Amino acid sequence: MRPSAPTPARPDAASLHEAALAYLARYAATAASLIRVLDRRCDRWARVAGAEAEATLPDLRQAVRAEVARLAAAGLVDDAAFAENRAASLRRGGRSRRAIAAHLAAHGVEAALAREAVSEDAEAELAAALLLARRRRLGPFRAEGAEADRRRELGTLARAGFGEGVARRALAMAREAAEELLEAVRRR
Repeated sequence: MRPSAPTPARPDAASLHEAALAYLARYAATAASLIRVLDRRCDRWARVAGAEAEATLPDLRQAVRAEVARLAAAGLVDDAAFAENRAASLRRGGRSRRAIAAHLAAHGVEAALAREAVSEDAEAELAAALLLARRRRLGPFRAEGAEADRRRELGTLARAGFGEGVARRALAMAREAAEELLEAVRRR
């Protein structure tokens, strides 16, 4: 019979701080996502430690929130910067405003911060639709001589979160005009 592993030590402020720094060193995070990571760590400890440890979980959750607040005050966790950087990255990847807003919401970014990060620029939205069209070889980026299935192409852009007007404009553009717009947006 194999001996059981010793119960790990109860997480304290120092171990939570180290775990948070280790996570932040590898990943960009919002306060909400860092809280989820540290809460899961405490939950794993409580499962291994047993029933009496479950009673200490509320105190641990409070310690997690205090640590995340301390890191945010020090500038190591910045939801606004996360939202700006992630929105710009997703926009360059051809994501729509709706998809970016949903992504930010899933990461715990407040709605007001998400609205600030997601530009309302119609040209940027069209450029994002064209980026997706180029990646999927739709509309102006369709192979020469390929038959156009407009409904399928519109559906692809609609599922990606682009409005009908933007999708129709992107699919109707000439290849040269689409490339010029993408180059102009990239240079900004």
